[in-house]
Amino acid sequence: MKSLLLILVTVIFLTGCQESPTGRNRLALVPEAVLADMGQESFAQIKQQNAVIRRPDINRLVQCITEALVSAAHTRYPDAPMPQSWEIAVFENATPNAFALPGGKIGVHSGLLELAENQAQLATVIGHEIAHVLADHGNERLTQELGLQAGMLLVGLFTESEIAENQIQQALGIGAQLGITLPFSRAHEEEADLMGLEIMARAGFEPGQSVRLWQNMAQASGAQPLEFLSTHPNHDTRIASLQNQLETARSVFETVPPANCQI
Repeated sequence: MKSLLLILVTVIFLTGCQESPTGRNRLALVPEAVLADMGQESFAQIKQQNAVIRRPDINRLVQCITEALVSAAHTRYPDAPMPQSWEIAVFENATPNAFALPGGKIGVHSGLLELAENQAQLATVIGHEIAHVLADHGNERLTQELGLQAGMLLVGLFTESEIAENQIQQALGIGAQLGITLPFSRAHEEEADLMGLEIMARAGFEPGQSVRLWQNMAQASGAQPLEFLSTHPNHDTRIASLQNQLETARSVFETVPPANCQI
């Protein structure tokens, strides 16, 4: 195990940074086939352990919105690695949430369908999850976690005192959590927000509804943890970032036919 982690450290230092679809530097070193298998296995487990909604009208609506967004994502980000197929499932869960897994697996909670006032607001969240997949955020996070483990191993190798080693590793663990892992996740969320905004606009969903969706989220969630200690931007930060990009998104929206997923 130690040798594997040391090899990983070497690879990380010798491998140049890649770029995300928005031009952000990143490291994503896990083979895509491995990630896709992990995503498929995890999604199968989630479907086994949670109630899946089978209502045809709900599934047709979510599928229609997803297909429109995926088509727009192909157009907007033609060079981004795209799964060969996408699978989306709606779960019986009152939490207004959704999630994405590598390999094009997307889960939507029934609570989100209750919170979203229209198709464009639902497209806001699904477009955000598609953006996570296109930007390979799962790969980046897994690479990061492996790198942190390797860093802890190096501390152990070069520290003579076992007590000092434990203290340093504990301190570094806290530092990594607050200084690397959490802000890194916020960067992913912000990137997915802005990519999702462009995707939904190109798919014909009114981009201003993204702001309205997150205003609804803010009302539903109540008090939030400090942004410094959160893996997600707080609602005010998120809304302000989307508002800054609305003019550009609306200029795209005005050039395409309106989306129509009436089922």
